[in-house]
Amino acid sequence: MSRFRVSTLVLIGSLSAVTCVHAQTPVITWPIGWEIEAIVPDDATSKVSRQRAVKNDQDGSPTLVMELTMTQVESGHQVNLEGVLLEMRKAVQKDFFQSGYQSVCNKIHETRLSRLAALETTCTITQNGRHMLSQTLVAAVDGDKAYVLSYAGQAQVYKASQEEIAAARNSLQL
Repeated sequence: MSRFRVSTLVLIGSLSAVTCVHAQTPVITWPIGWEIEAIVPDDATSKVSRQRAVKNDQDGSPTLVMELTMTQVESGHQVNLEGVLLEMRKAVQKDFFQSGYQSVCNKIHETRLSRLAALETTCTITQNGRHMLSQTLVAAVDGDKAYVLSYAGQAQVYKASQEEIAAARNSLQL
């Protein structure tokens, strides 16, 4: 499931103009029964806040991962949200291709992330014509903060978890 973390890294790289501003961490209510991972920043001056929840199968193997990232943006820097999301999508597709998968992503479209206007895209990942995984990327900007919500998982689990995903998205407070 580590390839699903690529999208977060791309956002951080794409938003290279960041500053150290202490801000409130976004609040999200993760689905019951999911494993919440504490992601501690590398240092006290980190400009990134990350939260992650993992849905595991009966054997404890990850089947779905949701991650919320907040990045501080340099004051006055204008984020090209569509450009950032395109780069994230390309990185996801490239990573899956290098692992032997094919991917098709839908057109980037407008949506909401909490109270913010956002952009979203979903990729369907296949191998030998069989739908294996799905991944959704949602990005929004609010002043000096950029947010990305990414969720990805095994095709059947992703589809069966739509109510849990929607509940988590709807609980988000930015």
